[in-house]
Amino acid sequence: MAQTQSSVKDVIPDIGGNFTLDESVIAVLPPGSQCATEGGRIMMEGEFNSMSELYRLAPSFVPKPHAWGRFHLAEPVTHFFLCDFVDMENEMPDPVSFCARLAEIHSCSVSPTGKFGFMVPNCHGKILQSNDWDDDWASFYTKLLVSFFQIEIGINGPWRQYEKAFETIVTIIIPQLLGPLQADGRILKPSLVHGDLWEENAATNLASGDPVVFDASAFYAHNEYELGTWRRKTIKFGRSYFNQYLQNIPPNEPVEQWDDRIRLYSLKFNLAHMIGWPGAPFVREE
Repeated sequence: MAQTQSSVKDVIPDIGGNFTLDESVIAVLPPGSQCATEGGRIMMEGEFNSMSELYRLAPSFVPKPHAWGRFHLAEPVTHFFLCDFVDMENEMPDPVSFCARLAEIHSCSVSPTGKFGFMVPNCHGKILQSNDWDDDWASFYTKLLVSFFQIEIGINGPWRQYEKAFETIVTIIIPQLLGPLQADGRILKPSLVHGDLWEENAATNLASGDPVVFDASAFYAHNEYELGTWRRKTIKFGRSYFNQYLQNIPPNEPVEQWDDRIRLYSLKFNLAHMIGWPGAPFVREE
């Protein structure tokens, strides 16, 4: 993250969305305000498009996104993302209303291509996601998981036993657990997911009392993928959230593989954790 101080005159018209920076906004930015460097361009554009897709379906569930763009500074190259300010309570949202809103997005969303993926590149945290359109969910998830695994190995180093176990997951486990979702005449709907739904990206709107989510890394996926991060041991979305979600959307067939699918999806979020926090204890062993 590079520091920059900017005025309205520093902003070029390369802005996505329908928002114009107001001079009063710039005036209250403290000295040393930070914006993402060139490496953050994909993050800012991806965040804007992710939040825009969610806001289009559930405007009370997501802060309204306004714009992303680039400041007119030669050095360092900096980008921004702007959305509404929401005064939030930093507590876990009510499971009933939260899961109802989430399930509504999953149910009502329609992929613009009818496939799994997203319209622009975006990131999970700082990690670029593999999100090219694919009509086969097992294929899409394989590419996504492999890309995260390769980054993780590059950061934390090789481990022969670990790599061999991952090869088994890719060649045997994924086909066994995800292949049946689109086999025997079954149709799997691509649903819009937030993509990184843990307690640090969810809260309660103090003004309305409604649950609110932010910091999305959205794409069109199997809806159950959203629950993968909840399966991680350190995440606060526990049994009550699983139960409430399943009251809104029951497991896909084969139902008996539901729990194994959630465990499989949790692997991607474990990899993201190991990339973000290199050397994190016990995560690889788990």
